[in-house]
Amino acid sequence: MTKKTNIIGLMSGSSLDGIDLVDADFWNDGKWHFEIVAKDNYDYDNYWKKSLSDAFFTDCVKMDGNPSLKRLDIEYGHFLGQVTKQFIEKFNLKPEFVASHGHTIFHKPQEHYTLQIGDGQALANECGVTVINDFRTDDVLKGGQGAPLVPIGDKLLFSDYPVCLNIGGIANVSYDIDGQRIAYDICIANQALNYLANRLSMPYDKDGLIAHSGVIDHQLLTSLNSHPFYSQKYPKSLGREFFEENIKPSLEHRDDIANMMATFVEHIAIQIGASVETMCTSSLMLITGGGAKNKYLVERIQAHTKHHVVVPSNDIIDYKEALVFAFLGLLRSYNEINVLKSVTGAESDSSSGKIFHPDK
Repeated sequence: MTKKTNIIGLMSGSSLDGIDLVDADFWNDGKWHFEIVAKDNYDYDNYWKKSLSDAFFTDCVKMDGNPSLKRLDIEYGHFLGQVTKQFIEKFNLKPEFVASHGHTIFHKPQEHYTLQIGDGQALANECGVTVINDFRTDDVLKGGQGAPLVPIGDKLLFSDYPVCLNIGGIANVSYDIDGQRIAYDICIANQALNYLANRLSMPYDKDGLIAHSGVIDHQLLTSLNSHPFYSQKYPKSLGREFFEENIKPSLEHRDDIANMMATFVEHIAIQIGASVETMCTSSLMLITGGGAKNKYLVERIQAHTKHHVVVPSNDIIDYKEALVFAFLGLLRSYNEINVLKSVTGAESDSSSGKIFHPDK
């Protein structure tokens, strides 16, 4: 593996802010290294925002029992392939394969089920490159959470940072305990903050300025922090289901948006601080994902932790998850472990992902 392998990674997160695309070289000289060659983001138009969001409310979680969901899966796969082809042509790339996370519609590990749409064969046919996708299903079938998956990238690509925190639609963390990687979802993050910003006809709260202008509602804060999920031991993971059932009802019938934002930022910061406090010594904590650009949120996180918060370059903030999915694809291509049972709680580690070659 000393030779460089070039891979494209695709990521679509639960906050529906678009598709992140990264082309990167990976190589191993006894330690894994990477170099980002090209990166881009493709914003969803209103059609895709509505289609992907509304799919959550379909009656049947199994695609075989829901023709409209299967059609969307294939249509979205073609769309991802078209976007990937444009990316390849724009930067004159020659990837060995494409690793795609797809877009999560349902995540119900307690029912041994998770669904990320974006049909791999349709994607491969459109872009003309071999595709690896569906990284979560094998782990869920083994009794695991199927999430989070990024921690193996944290461990092997970002080992300079003992704590890796990602704040997207959901906040999650990973770190080593006794040499074993553990990771879990902490709380809903940008799913709620963007929902509140959308009510003001804004895509998000830039720099956390709206939240900073608000006043914390301590009754709401206590209610948010009291959910039993936060006292559960890992492994544990969250999906949009948790937001719809447990968070949204507390926010949707109120109009004091700034106060709710301030309160929810404090809730996120408190839960993150509590999650990493189990580490006995202070460490560097790398923060990535869209939440790393929310200056007020980062300030509140620092106030609730003894660890030193590190905000990296925008390339890593914006594209780390897509980069790590490219890496997951690389490991799968070598049949090496890319999903850790210590993270997900599965009965065994996995080399997970389905491979699709373009039709001739």
